[in-house]
Amino acid sequence: MNTQISEAIKQRLEKSDKVLITSHVRPDGDAIGSLLGFGLALENAGKSVQMVLVDGMPPSFMHLPGSDRVRTRPAGEFDTFITVDSADLKRLGDAMQPFGKPHINVDHHVTNELFAELNLVEPASVATCAMLTDHLPAWGYALTPPVAAALATGIITDTLGFRTSNMQPETMRQMAVLMETGIDMPALYRRALVSRTFEAARYWGAGLSSLYRSDGIVWGTLRLSDRRASGYPRSDDADLINVISSIDCCTVGMVFVEQEGGSVKVSWRALDSGVDVSQVASHFGGGGHRAAAGADIPGKLEEIQPLVLRTTQNMLKLG
Repeated sequence: MNTQISEAIKQRLEKSDKVLITSHVRPDGDAIGSLLGFGLALENAGKSVQMVLVDGMPPSFMHLPGSDRVRTRPAGEFDTFITVDSADLKRLGDAMQPFGKPHINVDHHVTNELFAELNLVEPASVATCAMLTDHLPAWGYALTPPVAAALATGIITDTLGFRTSNMQPETMRQMAVLMETGIDMPALYRRALVSRTFEAARYWGAGLSSLYRSDGIVWGTLRLSDRRASGYPRSDDADLINVISSIDCCTVGMVFVEQEGGSVKVSWRALDSGVDVSQVASHFGGGGHRAAAGADIPGKLEEIQPLVLRTTQNMLKLG
């Protein structure tokens, strides 16, 4: 823990009455879990809290307590602006840019740009939710079952069910603390990593049929036409990257997702603990950490894909 910054955040929160919390676009389980966990903990302490995700809540996480109260735009006044699980301001989405510099930034990405007044960034942590499992009690906020369910979901998803190369004994101790609140861990695990909609499964089919491997990389491609044909409603990869991460033939797993408006979302996963994919994502204006990273790259899929593959091979010395 960064004791000095943690103490400063505690003092800032004690003076707060109206809080705005947000996280990054196309939110994953850690973004959602840290948003809900932090927000619910503050509400339990009597704070007025707005929880905002500009892309809204994915249906696959609507079972979490408080998810029905997440809005897509802030409304009214607030005295404290908090971001969680976001490495830079632009990842918050265009709708959040007018609100300026956040007061508090809590994150675990090594590429974090330290963009807030108070930056609590711990790259060694497996998830922002893991950080909050330690810090919320230290700040005087209780880990109630709803808070614990949200935080556990973030840890489960960011470690792919405790399978990523950055797993550590402390993570299991944190999970034990959360389980002791009475949460149903098997049910949370299933909802986070196993259950899929019919549309997501069809979308996966398109991505898996596109698989290629070369020079240490295995990758899949999801086009806009695939999304429309499958009926999948969101612009992410429906966690296809997690399936590709289970393939044991290569060093790096990747997914290219064509976006509306002329860009491509690229996700990297390190299938070997000796590889740092965050440096490649940073090269393309994205971010992340050693085991997992991503970037939104303007341009056409046919132009971006060969460039990104070649750069990944060169920077990570693959092949």
